[in-house]
Amino acid sequence: MKYLVTGGAGYVGSVVAAHLLEAGHTVTVLDDLDTGFPQGVPEGATFVSGRIQDAARVLDPSYDGVLHFAAHSKVGESVEQPEKYWRNNVGGTLDLLAAMRESGVRTLVFSSTAAVYGEPERTPITETDPAAPTSPYGASKLAVDHMIGGECRAHGLAAASLRYFNVAGAYFASDGTAYGERHDPESHLIPLVLQVAQGRRTSISVYGDDYPTADGTCVRDYIHVADLARAHLLALEQATGGEHLICNLGNGNGFSVREVVETVREVTGHDVPETVAPRRDGDPAVLVASAERARTALGWQPERSGLAEIVQDAWRFAQHTAAEARG
Repeated sequence: MKYLVTGGAGYVGSVVAAHLLEAGHTVTVLDDLDTGFPQGVPEGATFVSGRIQDAARVLDPSYDGVLHFAAHSKVGESVEQPEKYWRNNVGGTLDLLAAMRESGVRTLVFSSTAAVYGEPERTPITETDPAAPTSPYGASKLAVDHMIGGECRAHGLAAASLRYFNVAGAYFASDGTAYGERHDPESHLIPLVLQVAQGRRTSISVYGDDYPTADGTCVRDYIHVADLARAHLLALEQATGGEHLICNLGNGNGFSVREVVETVREVTGHDVPETVAPRRDGDPAVLVASAERARTALGWQPERSGLAEIVQDAWRFAQHTAAEARG
């Protein structure tokens, strides 16, 4: 099978592209490297430099489907520059859907997000809970979900939207290539805490220690990036013409900020000083997924659900990139 992976040089896209290649598929990566990295393009994939709007010059009837990861994804930036998110995430996807219609490519797996739920009324969150995003980023992803649903009904597209919770960890392919988080600047908790362990930061900021949780810090649902990738391949297999499947992807278990920090200490053997800072606006106390629909509809369940294993793989990748930087 032959697939186009938009944003395939980024964190999740690169891991999914590597899994597709290992499964014997042919892969083309379309990425403008704005937030992606050349190191993220797997060996064996065809690389095309370009934006989502350039999909029309890549797609042809020989493709069996598209996996779509090309999106701006910084919540704070989306508040400051909403037009950037509407133009790229929504407008770009509209162009992608048009290119798919014109080329006759009728299968799509979309990288969605738990940000569509905003501040949930309850946890664990199910796909039937209200979608009320609190940022233009989340709103743009929800808008795309609606666009895809309309495309399925009107034009017979077979599609799945996978709503991620907190993706973490790293993947080490069978050929030894390492794929992980290379964000610059970094904004995700686990790699930030690992930077403290590496001596690249003096401390980790804990935003709020007075939440109604066991230790007073926010609780989040972490999913290993390799588990996430497997879900995408399963979604390709299960996609049905005219239907739009929406699935949450998470472990169904939550870990607090302080549990993450303590796990990093245990895994790395390094001290990780904490600095308590005020709560951030819009940070819910608990975000945990119900992934029951993914289990029943895709036959998927996480295989690497332990926080220690996620941190161990992320730490291994952090050491790999440090060695890479030293040459």
